[in-house]
Amino acid sequence: MTKPLFAAAILLAVSTSSQLAPLEAAPNEVALDLRSRQADEEGWIQIIHEKQTWDARETAVIVCDMWDTHHCLNAVRRVKQLAPRIDALVRQMRDKGAIVIHAPSACVKFYDDHRARKQTLLVPQADNLPAEIGVWLHWISDAEEEAGLPISGGEDDDLDEHRRWHEQLKAMGRNPRAPWTRQIDTIEIQNSDYITDDGAENWSILEHRNIQNVMLVGVHANMCVAGRPFGLRQMAKHGKNVVLVRDLTDAMYGPAQAPFVDHHSGNDLIIEHLERYVCPTITSDQVLGGQPLRFRGDRRPHIVMLIGEVEYRTCITLPRFARERLYRNFRVSYAFADSRDKNLFHDLDAIRDADLLLVSVRRRTPPAEQVQLIRDYVDSGRPVVGIRTASHAFAADPPAGHEAWNAFEPEVLGGNYKGHHGNRGPQHPPTYVRVADGAAGHPILAGCQLGDSSSDDSTSNGATSEHKTTSWLYKTLPLEAGTDILLMGRVADRQPHEPAAWTYIHRGGGRTFYTSLGHPDDFDDPMFKQLLTGAVYWALDMPVPAAAEGVKTGQR
Repeated sequence: MTKPLFAAAILLAVSTSSQLAPLEAAPNEVALDLRSRQADEEGWIQIIHEKQTWDARETAVIVCDMWDTHHCLNAVRRVKQLAPRIDALVRQMRDKGAIVIHAPSACVKFYDDHRARKQTLLVPQADNLPAEIGVWLHWISDAEEEAGLPISGGEDDDLDEHRRWHEQLKAMGRNPRAPWTRQIDTIEIQNSDYITDDGAENWSILEHRNIQNVMLVGVHANMCVAGRPFGLRQMAKHGKNVVLVRDLTDAMYGPAQAPFVDHHSGNDLIIEHLERYVCPTITSDQVLGGQPLRFRGDRRPHIVMLIGEVEYRTCITLPRFARERLYRNFRVSYAFADSRDKNLFHDLDAIRDADLLLVSVRRRTPPAEQVQLIRDYVDSGRPVVGIRTASHAFAADPPAGHEAWNAFEPEVLGGNYKGHHGNRGPQHPPTYVRVADGAAGHPILAGCQLGDSSSDDSTSNGATSEHKTTSWLYKTLPLEAGTDILLMGRVADRQPHEPAAWTYIHRGGGRTFYTSLGHPDDFDDPMFKQLLTGAVYWALDMPVPAAAEGVKTGQR
């Protein structure tokens, strides 16, 4: 059973690296960037990057359940994409001195005559064999069990293809429910390797060879990779320095199952879960160079959320919103400001291949090279969505080596921020927003239900449908030429009424949506969540869902 994900959570990078080539290391070493997630006392989730150098001679690569076939046809297709990259990683690590353990569960008998299997049987049983090392470990801690897994499982096959695939398996003499017989032959098993699916044998090999570090690759992350006797939980529980190679795994999950997101988003969710509760992850490019593997079927547009402000807590609300509304169809990455250096953003390289940039930043002046990355993104003509303090995102006095972008608002958002009405608190009247004249048919507004105002003055401006919000109303007039106003806002009968949401074509020619809304309470408001959902789809020139359904995606 799935449970709500991160009711109040923050994803906060404290250090990072983004590599196109392996980090420098000695011939028998690998330099790695381990990514994990950690909750602080307030329940916030920090993204932690830790650099480690491993001696390959003290390292094992465990290949989990990379079977020759599977009952899920799409799983077969993805395994065939994974296998060549896994083989390359195995070869590289073996050449550096690492050992390789092939673990095709329930298929070990196939290899009875293989020297790698015979070598396994010659390994003496370890004196320090952990109790219950031979069992499936469903949870590593009470915290993980309480959280629950973020995805339910299932398959993602086309039903007609799935039926024909099972007929094919029967014709091959295979059991369609468990058709595997061996490891896929794309991954070479050398005589110096080991073959076992047994927890005691696996542990004994590690101890016999003085192995402290373990890289685990294979499938499926929410099942065998995490739970098998040689899997992540058992390795982490008993003190091995274990990592999952996150681009060389896959989940067993179908979008028809909770939390009803894209298959690859389900894979992302289980990786995030493992990083928080079980062990860190790395990517294969840290060993092989190039780029991490991305499945050919992963055609999700890539959204990068650039977040650097504290007043409105969008480091909490935006990730929660993304899981509820965007993981259904999009790949989402986060570029957060550093917890100690507010002007430094981590993982900003993600915008190089972003399809949409969502900005929630307040008066930050990043290093000049980071500002250039953002300028390059804008000038490429790709879309931008800005909320609340994005109107003064990069407007401040920069320290040496850093850069302001005071013209970001007029050039990219089409706005003109001049402060706000002080209408917060019981002594001040609230803000009301309404659909601007002529904007009712705009696709961004599809499904946005306005008109819940209850104040005596809620229709004093003549509007028939207004919406009460918590956000202080920004002073934004006059806007840049070419803006298309979608929402107007007011505070009691003050004049002038101010634009609260609009679209624009930014300086690079891409679509922009901006709203001055974005207070934490707004993210509990179905109208605001639908407005922001519509803005993302519109900015990417995709049909806007008329009424997006909430999606529960993961743990507390």
